[in-house]
Amino acid sequence: MSLRQWPLLVVVVGVAAGLVLAWVGEGTWRAGCLLIGVALLVGAAERILLGDREAGLLQVRGRTFDVAVLALTGLAVLVLTLAVPAGR
Repeated sequence: MSLRQWPLLVVVVGVAAGLVLAWVGEGTWRAGCLLIGVALLVGAAERILLGDREAGLLQVRGRTFDVAVLALTGLAVLVLTLAVPAGR
């Protein structure tokens, strides 16, 4: 496996783990959604810290666009997860 695939793989594994955790049961959906949001924020951090060549498949457009989309999506997932009252 090429080193260029690792940044995207980290994000995909985090999101997949969050989806599995959210799917497992009613008591774990919040933890799963938090994991998804954090994985997306990690992707944004990777895109900021890694150069265009090292970001590999995580690079879609320009750095600013990629970071904005990943960070805004991650923050939206976190805010919406925390906004749902407990017991719902």
